[in-house]
Amino acid sequence: MKTLKKRLLPTGHILTLLMMILVSLQLRGEAPRVSLLVCDAGREIYELEGHAALRVIHPVYGDFTVNWGVFDFNSPNFVYRFVKGETDYIAAAAPTTYFLNAYAAQGRPVVELDLNLDSIQAERVTQIVLDNVRPENRTYRYNYVLDNCATRPLAVIEQAVGDSLRLAPVPLSDEASSTFRNVMRHFHVNYPWYQFGIDTALGSGIDRPISERENTFAPLLLAPMTAGATLPSGAPAVTGRRYLSGSESSPCVSAGPTSPWLTPMAVALVVMILSAVVSVGQLRGCPGGARWFDTVWFSISGLEGLVLTFLIFVSVHEATSPNWLYLWLNPAAFIGAVAPWLKNGRRLEFTYQSVNFALLIALAVIFACGVQSPNPAFIPLMIATAIRCLTIIYKYLATGRSSAASLR
Repeated sequence: MKTLKKRLLPTGHILTLLMMILVSLQLRGEAPRVSLLVCDAGREIYELEGHAALRVIHPVYGDFTVNWGVFDFNSPNFVYRFVKGETDYIAAAAPTTYFLNAYAAQGRPVVELDLNLDSIQAERVTQIVLDNVRPENRTYRYNYVLDNCATRPLAVIEQAVGDSLRLAPVPLSDEASSTFRNVMRHFHVNYPWYQFGIDTALGSGIDRPISERENTFAPLLLAPMTAGATLPSGAPAVTGRRYLSGSESSPCVSAGPTSPWLTPMAVALVVMILSAVVSVGQLRGCPGGARWFDTVWFSISGLEGLVLTFLIFVSVHEATSPNWLYLWLNPAAFIGAVAPWLKNGRRLEFTYQSVNFALLIALAVIFACGVQSPNPAFIPLMIATAIRCLTIIYKYLATGRSSAASLR
């Protein structure tokens, strides 16, 4: 047996050497080519900023695309872990034709940017992405703005060239590109309820000033910023641009503008008007409508407070804490819903609404100072709450003065 091993060992070396020579000859004949693929926006809320991937055409491994945006709905407790912030995404490789067919079926154009990499850099990209998709490496903790399907391809390219690309300017106004939240608002303009949810759930962390480079978290910004970028050597980073699916004139598949009557602002204005109407009725001696309004409105506020409690204190999402909306939307709001029905609840209601009004003022100051940017619909909703606070405080104090006068 030992003799057999000694005979086989040189043979193994020879086979390895032959394989290396074969690969070397192939690479000399045709160097790998690498390109950035950017897909247009889709209808789903997680598709509104587009999608990005890296395509590699390799003489040995063929034509494949690596995608860092894969997630498994069937994984254990997916929804709970996603809400908690344990958003594990997967890097996956597939033949480029499969990738393109999937987006063509959705009617989403795909643009290809040919990267200006030499054979060594292109081979380096190939090895990095192949290492990324190994079973032990492919799962990563996704972060909506810091580590996603757009930031990963850019990081691979820069790792291969050994330095940062000099990206082209952001194709947005200074205000629209100044914070993560403003960039999101730009792309979510036709999805106001989605943005309303983001503005509610995500706190002041996405309101900090960001650099031009940080705008590349959105694939639809990564594309033009890479198209006009230069390599560390000063050479253009992209040598060609073409559509592999669809064209610039392809109709947009994302939703059209939401009707003004169905937006969060429209609903918020209705709530504010109802708050004013029931408050006038209460001041005129008809408290029934106000009682029911408070039950519904402060129950909704309390439920939202429970959601924020989870996001702030349990979730590991980086951007959910601090969230200054908690001054307004917190579980204590259930006091405002229940107290009007308690036999001796007037003093409890007065105390809660006094504190609630003070916290509303504090939140308004925080918004005014730019610490956290509010959704426009928050303003009439906060006014609705403030109207109820002031009405209840006034009624309690007026009743107290009347009682004192009758005692005299």
